[in-house]
Amino acid sequence: MSAVEDAVAALRAGLPVVLPTDTVYGLCASSHEPAAAKRINELKGRPDQPIALVAASAQALVECIPELSGRWQKLLEDLLPGLYTLVLPNPERRLPWLSPGREATIGVRVPELPESAREVLEQIGAVAATSANRHGELDPRLVEQIPEEIRSAVGAVLDAGELPGTPSTVIDLSGPEPVVLRAGAGDLQTALRAWTSRSS
Repeated sequence: MSAVEDAVAALRAGLPVVLPTDTVYGLCASSHEPAAAKRINELKGRPDQPIALVAASAQALVECIPELSGRWQKLLEDLLPGLYTLVLPNPERRLPWLSPGREATIGVRVPELPESAREVLEQIGAVAATSANRHGELDPRLVEQIPEEIRSAVGAVLDAGELPGTPSTVIDLSGPEPVVLRAGAGDLQTALRAWTSRSS
């Protein structure tokens, strides 16, 4: 099988995989299995924390979280694909294991994906994903920087060479005003202008 086929098969079997993104290498697993999200946090060596829902398109996110349709979908399409993780309302508390302690919100992301990772997500739909590092350690821009305990525990690793290395900008848009949770690769002013346009 090809590396893409290996990754798709692993995800469908409930195993985590490593995929390249437009920022860093991501540790990914099925978004529909609570045990898969728990395994991601175990591999990162951290207590259960929110994990983003990552897809190849805004439409794929809406298929997972239908409440993101309409005005939210316009914001998604304005900013994504892009270098942002957006925390949005999740009123029906779908996929609650991705947002432990904050089940009424969900973090979503549509990266500009390398071709191999795009092929995987187009077949899978969406995955739970976070950076493929141990908690508090370097965000990996090379496969060689991913800790061996993670590489040896996943079902597949897609190597796209060196990635930019700066993680996405994380913005919480679930409240009345945007809250920047992490300044990263995405331009803040672009995101805030899109938010203002949606809100007007």
